[in-house]
Amino acid sequence: MGDRILENVEPVEVFRYFEEISNIPRGSGNEREISDYLVSFAKKHNLYVIQDEALNVVVKKPGSRGYENSPGVIIQGHMDMVCEKKSGIEHDFMKDPIKLKVADDMLYAAGTTLGGDDGIAVAMGLAVLASENIDHPPIELVVTTSEETGMDGALALDPKNVSGKTLINIDSEEEGILLVSCAGGCSARTSIPIAWKNIDKNFVPYVLEIEGLKGGHSGSEIHKGRANSNKLLARLLKSLSSKINFNMSSIEGGSKHNAIAREAKAVICVNKRDESLLKEEVSNLEKIFKAEFKTADPDLKVNLKAAEEIPKRVMPAETSENIVNFLYLIPNGVQSMSMDIEGLVESSLNLGVVQTKENGVEAISSIRSSVGSIKENILNTIIATADLNNGKVTVEAAYPEWKYNPDSKIREVFIDVYERLFGKKPLVTAIHAGLECALFEEKFNGQLDMISFGPTMFGVHTADEHLSIPSTQRTWKYLVQVLKSLK
Repeated sequence: MGDRILENVEPVEVFRYFEEISNIPRGSGNEREISDYLVSFAKKHNLYVIQDEALNVVVKKPGSRGYENSPGVIIQGHMDMVCEKKSGIEHDFMKDPIKLKVADDMLYAAGTTLGGDDGIAVAMGLAVLASENIDHPPIELVVTTSEETGMDGALALDPKNVSGKTLINIDSEEEGILLVSCAGGCSARTSIPIAWKNIDKNFVPYVLEIEGLKGGHSGSEIHKGRANSNKLLARLLKSLSSKINFNMSSIEGGSKHNAIAREAKAVICVNKRDESLLKEEVSNLEKIFKAEFKTADPDLKVNLKAAEEIPKRVMPAETSENIVNFLYLIPNGVQSMSMDIEGLVESSLNLGVVQTKENGVEAISSIRSSVGSIKENILNTIIATADLNNGKVTVEAAYPEWKYNPDSKIREVFIDVYERLFGKKPLVTAIHAGLECALFEEKFNGQLDMISFGPTMFGVHTADEHLSIPSTQRTWKYLVQVLKSLK
């Protein structure tokens, strides 16, 4: 296949650009290089381009022959990706390219997230802009930054830089499903202060680890009943605290607020006389956890091992108790189901990240709901739980819900083209996840007619992420026919 892994993979024009952007590190907050690449692409193709202070890029292309005066269409996606890797994989997301591989009609990365979310939108958008034989109305490709960490790019986008009134978002992950509404959300960062003390000379340090979990997207996969490593570790520590006196030195878990935590660990110090009891209790709890999650997380493991180094300091019992109680009590997972759309999660909470810092332990939870009052109530529950355990909560990255538009013209076009191409109706529904469409609706005062779609992807936000190549082929054909229909 030559130097390029995807050189002969159809659609060639889409996967050419996907491979190019996969060579550019583009984790959230590290988007300068990929943003500059998009600007260079536009200049190379003699297209008008805007790069704003947030590094968002807007590229404009006139309509093709016969479409010059058609209403403009926005193709939209985000340039950043979630950076996750498997244990033991050496990969520096700040500088290393994503290593692609093809297996069984699927596109994978070698032990890391693939970046199909949302690199496929960028690749398809570039393929449209570079095309000379696709019929299309005037196109504005809008590629935003930092979507995965709070939709900062969409928040910073100046509406004056975009003139189209129809927006096609390519940030959905299941072929044949058209999204027309989404949940709103925010992140709650809880900080519980630490007062350190010296370790007791009769105490020995151990490392407790939860690993082997599937994780997943905290919106689209929260209903699958998968274990959250942060919650399991809190449960383990809570159970131990009723039988063994211990001091924590540190607790860490998860890496992204919007990803279900796959791994977590705590360093605890116990009295030498309790070592046998500690091992017995951990073994018993591992059996319990494995039985509970034998279907959802069959590879779950609880590890206990002696720490290689003796901690210089530990948390007093009261501090450890506050932290464990907060993590144990905070809600997690699905909180309510929609009564209007069968099978749709209405609200949820994900304890995504736990970190020990110099002055306290921080816990970051992702709150989602399609009902604003329920979102507020969940937040207040976190605040109340933090108050009980000497913690303070800061609200970050709040975004609105995207309301259903009963008069959407683009929805009807997508439905009609899908039926003509595939001989069946697509599923039109909402999603329990945040889409940038919600911010665009607010920013453009409800004047945009929007829809979201995309090819099938699996394991998004995990190191097992992979993209269906046949689905990408069909989705590309679908997009081309939709654009042709928008004369």
